[in-house]
Amino acid sequence: MVDPIRLRDDEVHEEPAVSLDSFLDQSNATAVRIEAGEDARILLPFLDRLSLIEIDFPAFGDGRGYSAAQILRESGYTGELRASGDVLLDQVSHMRRCGFDAFAPDSPINPKLMEEAIQRYEHVYQATSDQRTPIWRLRHG
Repeated sequence: MVDPIRLRDDEVHEEPAVSLDSFLDQSNATAVRIEAGEDARILLPFLDRLSLIEIDFPAFGDGRGYSAAQILRESGYTGELRASGDVLLDQVSHMRRCGFDAFAPDSPINPKLMEEAIQRYEHVYQATSDQRTPIWRLRHG
């Protein structure tokens, strides 16, 4: 894993993320890691005390992390949401739309290329947590 790329201006969270089971067993953790297949909704009662939620992508084709991110953002989570694991440049713009604002890929990603990928498409087709207006709504009011 390489150093995380953050698209946030706030202070970097230094506490390592603990597993979901460890988080639920302790009262003072402020960072948690969700593995593929774990239910992000378990964290909903704790969102106000979490500074970092890291979501693992064990394989680039495993999309469960997108759903977890969307659930957390729609539920009001405003802290750092980090995608880690098999994160590819081609996925970053979609991850960003679901609410990820930090990335810890297994292989390095050029930050300049990442910014270009995020800005590549002027219009989008679906509504997500990034609040961009879908193209169909622009066309049809």
